[in-house]
Amino acid sequence: MKTHYTRPLDLRSGRVDMNHGAGGRATAQLVAELFARAFDNPWLGQGDDGAVLPAPAPGERLVMATDGHVVSPLFFPGGDIGSLAVHGTVNDLAVMGARPLYLSASFILEEGYPLADLKRIVDSMAAASRAAGVPVVTGDTKVVEQGKGDGVFIATTGIGALPAERSPGGARARPGDVVLVSGSMGDHGMAILAVRESLAFDSEIRSDSAALHGLVEALYAALPAEAIRVLRDPTRGGLATTLNEIARQSGAGMRIEEAAVPVHPQVEAACELLGLDPLYLANEGKLIAVVAPESADAALAALRAHPLGSAAARIGTVVEDAHHFVQLATPLGGQRMLDWLSGEPLPRIC
Repeated sequence: MKTHYTRPLDLRSGRVDMNHGAGGRATAQLVAELFARAFDNPWLGQGDDGAVLPAPAPGERLVMATDGHVVSPLFFPGGDIGSLAVHGTVNDLAVMGARPLYLSASFILEEGYPLADLKRIVDSMAAASRAAGVPVVTGDTKVVEQGKGDGVFIATTGIGALPAERSPGGARARPGDVVLVSGSMGDHGMAILAVRESLAFDSEIRSDSAALHGLVEALYAALPAEAIRVLRDPTRGGLATTLNEIARQSGAGMRIEEAAVPVHPQVEAACELLGLDPLYLANEGKLIAVVAPESADAALAALRAHPLGSAAARIGTVVEDAHHFVQLATPLGGQRMLDWLSGEPLPRIC
């Protein structure tokens, strides 16, 4: 897309103003010189109100997911709101068993926000999109008055293709199935909290934000599709809340071994200091897989063979339970209920 403006956008010291959201020349310049340049691809280059896209392969179904991102702070160790917006929606598609195909992005900008920081976010989002192989093909930009936003909010929608043989879902878990996780719990939530509260630890806690569709494809390559009962990314509410969601959907219960759940030592230490439970903290690059018992070893090996699943672990089983409880077996031989998240101890984490 070519630009025809007497003065280029000042991406070093300029700021967002209300004209950038008015739909006129300033909006067109912002779109052309920042968004279109960063996300450049043939579908976005059509320049219309939407994108005309190729159909998926015969026999595949379409899957659509949407997500809003209001994380605070906008930049954090391991990512920022831009990369997070890509990873969050790609992962929503991936845990449906779908191949992510396309993304749309809607930006809500606050008047006065530095264009240099906006460019940093957009460049990060574009890099995450390219790395995932999932292009941003259409979008929108709005500007709100200063004091009525918080810098940048991003809403992303994704479309994916679901092969006919795949149908993971919470209702498919059954007693005897094995519960796996792809790695350590609580990294993203604690990374956000550490930056927000200016907490210093001996080693930096980094968000695990990552696109999981490659890991999901590795799992499907190693197992029969029907052996993969449930796939979930434990974001808000963490592992505990996600397991309760699956238990409710399936009408079964869960027995989880606390000692088997991987948690980075620095996250565990920070949680002890702050009185938090890592099992309730958000993750943005981890996967829960509930698989048939006869496929559990193959599933664990497939996860561990992938860079994003090298710390994968078998953490428990699905059990008969009319109350749909998730029970945590402690290292001392006791048991406690792993209930739903109550309240919102850490808002705006994604």
